[in-house]
Amino acid sequence: MDNLDYRALAVLDAVVSQGSFEKAAMALGISQSAVSQRIKALEDAAGRLLIVRGQPAVPTGLGQRLVSHHRNVKLMEAALDIDLGNQVSMPEIALAVDAASMATWFPLSLQPLLSPPRCQLNVQQATTEMALHLVREGSVFACVAAGPSEAQANGPQVTPLGRMRYVCVATRAFAGHWFGDGFSPEAARLAPAVVCDRDMMSGFLQAALALRGPYPQHTLPLSAAASECVFGGLAYGLLPWPLVSAALNDERLVDLAPGQFVDVPLNWHAWNLDTPFTRALSEHIIATARRHLLP
Repeated sequence: MDNLDYRALAVLDAVVSQGSFEKAAMALGISQSAVSQRIKALEDAAGRLLIVRGQPAVPTGLGQRLVSHHRNVKLMEAALDIDLGNQVSMPEIALAVDAASMATWFPLSLQPLLSPPRCQLNVQQATTEMALHLVREGSVFACVAAGPSEAQANGPQVTPLGRMRYVCVATRAFAGHWFGDGFSPEAARLAPAVVCDRDMMSGFLQAALALRGPYPQHTLPLSAAASECVFGGLAYGLLPWPLVSAALNDERLVDLAPGQFVDVPLNWHAWNLDTPFTRALSEHIIATARRHLLP
């Protein structure tokens, strides 16, 4: 595409962010027909569909690449404004983060990023598969996710952060009731577990107890609800070490299988966009992760 219309790209970005032409028009303070005309002009210039009209409106592959390009240009413009001494508007940076990091160390990285405010963060929680998909297609600048530690050609750079350790825990009362004779395959076939990742729990029970086959389980995403099931004595489960270490120290929880755990390597997948905002963001997130994760 020659001579990209950046005003039209801003409209495309708004449609993708807001999920509809109507909401984009309201956000931009223009008419809905003006939004439609600018999107149509972009599509005519590209010779391809950029937005799949629906509820919500979603970008095609090329549409998403154009939105990512527009956001990157805005970041670089903001960096140039700093160099020129101009007033700087806070650019938006989108990230995807796994649930365990979101619940433990990731919020601790926000203080130096947002005080004073340097950018507008748009952070979404995502599974490893979704986070890697979002960063590879350019929907987010970077993600925290398990997965490959080697960068792919023409892909985001990958920086190891450390290992998130999961331990199998329960309240002392729950353990006494269900595992009074020890953490055994027979007891695990009767005791209710809370499962956030079925493959992880199945792999752990197979490694720790040689248990194969079905076992009672409540399936919940890793969240306050899943933690409450364990801390409330409703189930046992694998929870991140940073969430349970204090409770293990004061004996509110017990480790059902001492010496048995699951370590998940986490990585920072980020596009090589060298601006003060993205550089500071990467540095703070990497440093925070390495302080709180196992090496």
